[in-house]
Amino acid sequence: MSVLAPTPSGLALKSPGCRDAPVLKERGQREVFCGLTGIIWLHRKMPDAFFLVVGSRTCAHLLQSAAGVMIFAEPRFGTAILEEQDLAGLADAHDELDREVERLLSRRPDIRRLFLVGSCPSEVIKLDLTRAAERLTQRFAPRVAVQNYSGSGIETTFTQGEDACLASMVPDLPSTEAEQLLVVGALPDVVEDQLLGLLRDLGVPSVKVLPTRTADDELGIGPNTRFLLAQPFLGDTAAALSRRGARHIPAPFAFGEEGTTEWLRAAAIEFAVDAAVFERVTAAPRARARKAIAAAAETLCDKSIFFFPDSQLEIPLARFLARECGMRPIEVGAPFIHKGVVGSDLDLLPYGPTLSEGQDVDKQLDRCRAARPDLTVCGLGLANPLEAEGLATKWAIELVFTPVHGYEQAGDLAQLFARPLRRREALRL
Repeated sequence: MSVLAPTPSGLALKSPGCRDAPVLKERGQREVFCGLTGIIWLHRKMPDAFFLVVGSRTCAHLLQSAAGVMIFAEPRFGTAILEEQDLAGLADAHDELDREVERLLSRRPDIRRLFLVGSCPSEVIKLDLTRAAERLTQRFAPRVAVQNYSGSGIETTFTQGEDACLASMVPDLPSTEAEQLLVVGALPDVVEDQLLGLLRDLGVPSVKVLPTRTADDELGIGPNTRFLLAQPFLGDTAAALSRRGARHIPAPFAFGEEGTTEWLRAAAIEFAVDAAVFERVTAAPRARARKAIAAAAETLCDKSIFFFPDSQLEIPLARFLARECGMRPIEVGAPFIHKGVVGSDLDLLPYGPTLSEGQDVDKQLDRCRAARPDLTVCGLGLANPLEAEGLATKWAIELVFTPVHGYEQAGDLAQLFARPLRRREALRL
């Protein structure tokens, strides 16, 4: 029997990786969505949960616009509006919140998990949602568990909403001594099923997922829990799991053929999967992924790319585009660079691009304009102005909402970057 080696020779770099590269740290004006946006995919992932934002009408309008909620839909999120009298301290906000929650739960008996989501307004007036969640849990348990987290956009980026949500769930999970692998991060159901199927075919025992799809799904945490992150923006969740005794398995993220293979390989090494079994399980999907990527790589090869900081997906995506699609990253900006989370991707990202953390948007725009990249990945607020200046762009938020993980989505991921370049070329004709 041949057990997988922890350092596969196929990943040797011709040049050093970027783990020890200098990082340009900027702390100026930023251009990102707030963490409330994470509700848009989280409420779809947990069909028995409801996300109640304690915020202003602006928060409500943001969610309505981001979700594109139809007029006849009854979504699993809403906003408890803080009116002028609440903000001025003329009303007891806790009493008002209790009334809104009671009315909500009486109308929606299907709710099993209620998240009170803090916002900029609720944080400015120091509304203690932790105390509110504890009080409401005592009142409505065991039918409904009430938890809270902050989705405020103050000093955060939009994907940190999911991180804060998942981290808030960890302390309340029961303890277990069972040996298990925990996949952490909200993925589209089809992607989650594909990855879990591959892990089961490898023989990895007892694979669990956080977040669970329903409140009744069993999930405990303990010293025999090892976890793989499915998303690179879950630093707080990883820390919360580690405090419960679980152990992180470092791995590149499952973007592209190589990333997915090394993500699976990390689990296989941890659980002593036979090398022949790993090859048998992954050979066919790897071949499909390589073929699908090759179709887009013809457009992407030798093209330059510039990442503005937005979703925290930037470093793993830059690794995928550089190594599997032949692109040349000029600058890879990320809101935060957590080497304990993205270190494996930094090891594989060829040395050369500027790594930047945080943002001073005016200075970064100047660098982008000077570089004139073939493709710029940025937020919605920057895309139209840059397009008007003749630069092809890709909306960063689309990469969060679209299924892009795993072998079967690898070609789709590459095509997301190829389409803007093809469109630009077509417009020139």
